[in-house]
This record gives sequence, C-alpha cells and structure tokens, in this order.
Amino acid sequence: MQKTILITGATDGIGLLTANKLVSEGHQVLLHGRNEAKLAEVAKHLGGASAYLADLSAGEAVEALADAVCENHPQIDVLINNAGILKTTNTKTRSGRDIRFEVNTLAPYRLTQRLLANMPKNGRVINLSSAAQAPVNISAMTSFQPMGDMAAYAQSKLAITVWSAEMARELPDGPVFVSINPGSLLATKMVKEGFGIEGSDVNVGADILVRAALSDAFADATGKYFDNDKAMFSEPHNAACDPEHAAEIMQALASCYAQKSG
Repeated sequence: MQKTILITGATDGIGLLTANKLVSEGHQVLLHGRNEAKLAEVAKHLGGASAYLADLSAGEAVEALADAVCENHPQIDVLINNAGILKTTNTKTRSGRDIRFEVNTLAPYRLTQRLLANMPKNGRVINLSSAAQAPVNISAMTSFQPMGDMAAYAQSKLAITVWSAEMARELPDGPVFVSINPGSLLATKMVKEGFGIEGSDVNVGADILVRAALSDAFADATGKYFDNDKAMFSEPHNAACDPEHAAEIMQALASCYAQKSG
C-alpha cells in the first residue's frame, strides 16, 4: 500500500537517501528543504515529488509549512523529523533561542502537533535522535545562552527523545512515536562540518529510517528509542528516563510552542 511520507531535511545526507529509497518502493514522498534551488533539483530528480520550502529555525515558517502540507495532503501516514543542525556561525534565532534547540527539538515538535489531525492512528512519527545526549539546561532551551556546539546538540537530542516518549504516553492509541539514533558519525554534511571527517556509509542511517517507516517491527514500538549503533531498541541517556526532568522539558516545550511566531 502506498504511503504518504513527509521527510524534513530531505535535500542531502540521510534525508535525501531515505527519500530515494522510499520513492523507489512506490511511496509518495513529500520533501522539505531550506535551499530553494537544491529542493527543486531533488524534487525533479525524484520524478516531481511535492516539495516544501521552510526555514525551521523560524516558528512562523514551521507553521506555514504545516498549513501547506495539511492543505495539500489530507492524510500523512509517516512524518520523519530528520532535519537537524550541529554547527553554524549564527546560533541565536530571531525568537531568542539557540538554533539547535529550535531546529532539532522545537520545530519537529511544532510540526508534529500541527500534523496530528492529518495522521491516522496507525501513522508513525519518526524522530531523529543521536548517540550524543545530555541533560537539558531548561533555561538555555527556552532563552538563548552561549553554549558549545556539541553541548547544545546533545541536549537538543535528549529533548526530542523525551518528547517522543511523552507524546506516546499522551496518545496511546496512535500514531506511533519512535526516536532513533540512525548511527554515529555517518557520512553526512553535519559530520563533515562538525568533525572534519568523511564518516561511514550513510545507507546505514537511511535503511533504518525506511524500516522504521514501513516495517512491522516498529508498528508496536511507540515510545521506544532505537539505537542503530547497537541495532536494537535500547535505553536512552539516563536523564531521558527521569520523570522530573522529562516533565520540565515538556513544560518548556509547551511554553515555546505557545509562542506561535519567532
């Protein structure tokens, strides 16, 4: 059965390869990117796939993306929140938050909340986590504080892991929420820019996202974390399993989400 699948950050790296694989299997893939020329090129390469331009560091752009997707597609079967950022010259967004929290944590949360009404109970939300996770500085999440690239990235990835599990608890009847470490130090632009290395085969990450989107093995995995370095469902960082810390993160997310622009 053909599924409608939205992939953020689909113009390079894991997102692009995942899109290619899903299109080759006959699914309708909706592409998101922030570079207009690159997005158009990828859409053409994939046979005229639907493409959506948005800067996920801006809340109003995420809202506009959600509006456009909902208007054009009454059902979204799978949402893959793949877009992410580690290193950039300007780390403060117009909303006054760190761009890593904005793009890696809040934008996918905002987009997911908006698309839930268009997702069936057996739909799936797949969130890109990481092996790099760290307890979240809540005040730094809601209001910009200078922070090292890896510290901000690791905290943003723990936060998305937390809200994946918490939303699974809030919506036990579906859709499925799964967070995934696609594999450490894969050959993506982020790894090259952040660590100065080529990285390992990016197919490792794309293949697990395809499995998460389609396979029966993930149909009952809501709330779980899949560590592709271990090739199994696993426990995330201890801080992600702390109910008090999770509650703080969810409260901060709700506060940020309530600020519809920025």
